[in-house]
Amino acid sequence: MKTQRFSSKLLVLLTGLFCLAVPIFAQKGIDAQTDTIKKEGSPTSRPSDASRSFSWGKGKTKVRAMLPNPYKLAARRDVLISSIQDVLQDKKIIIDESSSRIADGYIVTQPFVFAKGIVLTRGELARVAEISDPETAWTRAQYTLTIDVQTIDGIQNKVAVNAKIEGRAGNGLTAEWLTVPSSGVIEDEFLSKLIEAVTGTSPDPVQDVPKDDGP
Repeated sequence: MKTQRFSSKLLVLLTGLFCLAVPIFAQKGIDAQTDTIKKEGSPTSRPSDASRSFSWGKGKTKVRAMLPNPYKLAARRDVLISSIQDVLQDKKIIIDESSSRIADGYIVTQPFVFAKGIVLTRGELARVAEISDPETAWTRAQYTLTIDVQTIDGIQNKVAVNAKIEGRAGNGLTAEWLTVPSSGVIEDEFLSKLIEAVTGTSPDPVQDVPKDDGP
């Protein structure tokens, strides 16, 4: 009878110990699983982050030195003059027929308005010209191109480009067109387009395209 009572107590004790052990083991299982999730899900623990490489300097705008002006081009004179007319037409710049001698390679354009409004005009003038008085209120800007093709030999020609830049300045009561010195930007941009039209290759550097490394 005593043996039976002792067995019953032992069974109750073992059952109680088992019930206590189950939550402990279960909690350890949860902790291990949680630790695994944290390691795999943490952005700072991914192997790819430690080995990710960075390309310093890429994605920046590349610049070049200004082109020589006059610029030497290897092209027949008639082809070169035709290319000049095409570039002007693409930029919607009209040739002044009365002032030009196209057959001689001397081309003068009509004034081309490239900026309007006080805010835009000030910025565009500062980009292409040398402005001495920052307080001037500019309301419009235009330029006139003079292009001169100088023959060297049968297939060699020099192209000289000159831009006369003018800004319309006013104080609210009066306004007048003032000539401002060119910084050479407009001439350089035109020569770049002409070189591309004649040779099929732009002198401007190819810009880097930033790579997307992903998340």
